[in-house]
Amino acid sequence: MIIVTDPERKVRLPFSRGILTRSITLAGVDVGIAYIVATEVQKELEERSVKFVTTEEIRELTYRRLIGHGLHEAAKRYLFWRQLRRLKVPITILLGGATGVGKSTIATELAFRLGIRSVIGTDTIREVMRKIIAPELLPSLHTSSFLAWKAMGPVKGDSPLIRGFEEQVRHVAVGVNAVLERAHREGFNTVIEGIHLVPGYIGLQERDFMYVIKVRSRKDLEARFYERARYSKRPADYYLEHIDAIMEIQGFIEDMAREHGIPVIENVELERTVGTIMEDIMDRLMEKMGREIRD
Repeated sequence: MIIVTDPERKVRLPFSRGILTRSITLAGVDVGIAYIVATEVQKELEERSVKFVTTEEIRELTYRRLIGHGLHEAAKRYLFWRQLRRLKVPITILLGGATGVGKSTIATELAFRLGIRSVIGTDTIREVMRKIIAPELLPSLHTSSFLAWKAMGPVKGDSPLIRGFEEQVRHVAVGVNAVLERAHREGFNTVIEGIHLVPGYIGLQERDFMYVIKVRSRKDLEARFYERARYSKRPADYYLEHIDAIMEIQGFIEDMAREHGIPVIENVELERTVGTIMEDIMDRLMEKMGREIRD
């Protein structure tokens, strides 16, 4: 058995090819290639009859193997993410977007790759608030986001749908901002996803990374609802009945994102979407760390 030691944290753990594979995929390497590299690292250690190896030696060996495979950019990203973990830089990722665009799946994948244990949906926050606040007090809170306008009285403006949605967003944002404040105060990492993460209603700090996820067309959204219904209890027909309203909400969220300078990402394929987000986070963190070093 090969024991990996971490002098800084003073811990010893058995070498895990699976953990190393996940660490390599963090650099945007395909899981199959990452597994091959992790296997090569393990094989080299075994051939050298190594019994104890430091985390720094693992990093250096993995870096060389990535370079050997011609993955120079991935090797650079691998070292960056490893350094970030060692420095324990806290980050919060927020994923907004309309119903059915794939926010939950993206959030779960990002959390897995980044080793973040906390994933929170704004639907959960809304449900807690519903238990506390009676429907008579905030009727728009106790319905679907695309039906909130029906729970309101006469609505001024061009779109009752958007005004009702905004009303619900304002209420749920209170709970979201409370979660963010605690994360900032205690310095823990978290991923928050949900339709209620609308730019302009969420109090962001420098360590927060917010993105709006969208689909290309009504047809793409229809396909996602059918696919989602295969693996959950959420019937596709219910959402298809309100798909025009959902698409209108997507347009509103996208407009708010552009107004507040929040990146909008078209979710065509999971791997590409996750890679785009991680690349953006890395670039922004590298720029921030560079500024801190210069200052």
